[in-house]
Amino acid sequence: MKKTTVLGHSTLEVNRIGLGCMGMSEFYGSFDENESINTLHKALDLGVNFFDTADMYGWGANERLLGKAFSGKRDKVVLATKFAVMRGPNGEFLGLNGKPEYIKQACEQSLKNLGTEAIDLYFMHRQDPKVEIEEIVGGMSELVKEGKVKCIGLSEVNAETLRRAHAVHPITALQTEYSLWSREPESELFDVCKELGITFVAYSPLGRGFLTGAIKSRSDFEKGDFRLNNPRFTDEAIVENLKFVEVIEKIAQSKKVTKAQIALAWILSQNDEIAAIPGTRKINRLEENLGAYNVELTESDMAEIQKSMPQATVGNRY
Repeated sequence: MKKTTVLGHSTLEVNRIGLGCMGMSEFYGSFDENESINTLHKALDLGVNFFDTADMYGWGANERLLGKAFSGKRDKVVLATKFAVMRGPNGEFLGLNGKPEYIKQACEQSLKNLGTEAIDLYFMHRQDPKVEIEEIVGGMSELVKEGKVKCIGLSEVNAETLRRAHAVHPITALQTEYSLWSREPESELFDVCKELGITFVAYSPLGRGFLTGAIKSRSDFEKGDFRLNNPRFTDEAIVENLKFVEVIEKIAQSKKVTKAQIALAWILSQNDEIAAIPGTRKINRLEENLGAYNVELTESDMAEIQKSMPQATVGNRY
């Protein structure tokens, strides 16, 4: 299986299994900075170079963590971060902002947090409904001209918005949730990305951990875990959605690999350019995820997965 891809409209070569860093600072229960830094360093040692963060994760703490971990190693990593989700001093969510003056301000803060002179890939995290996409991308393109950003990307937009954005400035990557229980991008976005030369980056490729089989009930979550408020993790939804895990388990057993490896290999088998950014704080999970490169899913396997998976996921994504 091909392990790297060159991001759209760029010269940036990245691992197709990168590392999503959000959980190292917030959202998924307790975390330990030293453990996270050890995991980030181990990822580098294992050849991972694609790391994803955002200014709103830990309201700046996650960017600062990566800046600390990669101090003196900046030339070895491709850093992706995001703007648009505003948070207050106590972490409260204050809405979205896509105004060019705000984008410039957010970029400056992210550069400072990351301890870098330029961001490799700068994503609009979500679109501010009050600002047209052309104005947002126009503001982002100014940062490219100034050398503060190398490439730009979007997250969670539809096909029409993606086309409009790309007409203003080349879009390098589209980051959207995609996994065996979130397959909406297949209907249109994959085709548009291929047509326009945009790399698709799948976030939550393991269904926020659910597809690994690690979650059997709500009692498996720590207090404060944001999944406790997610519609897919109600008691009723968990019972129904475990049918996805049962199918993955069957394939995993036949291949003598883990469920996480099957879920990731399935994503990478969609096409040769797609990338995924599973998140973890633990070295053993990181190593497990990277083992997906060694899993070969035949046409027969893919057909069996397609045929056996439930027709619908219980619960909305958010």
